[in-house]
Amino acid sequence: MITVKADRRERLDKLLARLVPEISRTRLTKWIELGKVRVNGNPAQPKTIVDPGANIQVEEIEATPAHDLTPADIPLEVVYEDEYLMAVCKPRGLATHPSPSTYEPTLVNALLGRGTALSEGLAPFRPGIVHRLDKETTGVIVVAKTDEAHAALARQIERKDALRLYVAIVRGEFAHDKFVISAPLARDPRDRLRMAVIASGRRAVTHVQVLRRVDAGTLIMCRLETGRTHQIRVHLRAVGCPIVGDPLYAPLEMQTAPMQLHAAALQVEHPVSGEVLTFVAPPPADFLAELGTEEILALVTAIRDRTEAPLVQLD
Repeated sequence: MITVKADRRERLDKLLARLVPEISRTRLTKWIELGKVRVNGNPAQPKTIVDPGANIQVEEIEATPAHDLTPADIPLEVVYEDEYLMAVCKPRGLATHPSPSTYEPTLVNALLGRGTALSEGLAPFRPGIVHRLDKETTGVIVVAKTDEAHAALARQIERKDALRLYVAIVRGEFAHDKFVISAPLARDPRDRLRMAVIASGRRAVTHVQVLRRVDAGTLIMCRLETGRTHQIRVHLRAVGCPIVGDPLYAPLEMQTAPMQLHAAALQVEHPVSGEVLTFVAPPPADFLAELGTEEILALVTAIRDRTEAPLVQLD
């Protein structure tokens, strides 16, 4: 049992992360959600505001073993599959691969559960995973079944030959209906769970196009030129148009809906046949705008025209 006393008025998860730095904020938040943290003897939530002098008790629990690769029986929507690769539509709430802070099964566990042969990948806990989607992001992801296919697909993404198209609903006003955001990203020094625009960060480029106004905000299309952690989410927040439902980067009043970010299409060259494959997945039922397969395919075709757009440079 860990016992601490609040020294100032602060959100519970932030306060514990500051007072108990030897335990990650992610793990502390999970413990709070599991009811293992009490404030003055009462269960609390991560966003509970704690007053100075409050007694906080943390019941330590045994962490899930890092990088658990136990197969899991989780249904997956398969968009395409052959002996070399497959494309699946990742549902909301499913992490792409295991990590020390992941307590639930992931896409990797689901793939192993269906007996799918997978490439070794970039690390033992990421078999088959060529690229990733954030846990709350839905949509198409490609999975490699052989090491040769994995290497070929990874090269396409690195060379920017693969097309990755996302749709999102945001709030705010854009200066242009079509533009490019170029802003380097790095871990936020004030909050290790977040990324931020930092001059010394890694190059990050996102192409944005406004599609139409909807009841929930503005429906936009984003094309990734680079693939940094939280790239689309941070870039849109940086230009004053956060994604509706984003639990990290949107204001609290915009977090009532599920995160409105969906990987709608992925286009790659088959690693063996050379055929151009286009994988499309319309958004899930909780996406707050209508967007069908035909419209997504039309966007893919238009994007391949490489039309020039204004550059929004941030640093």
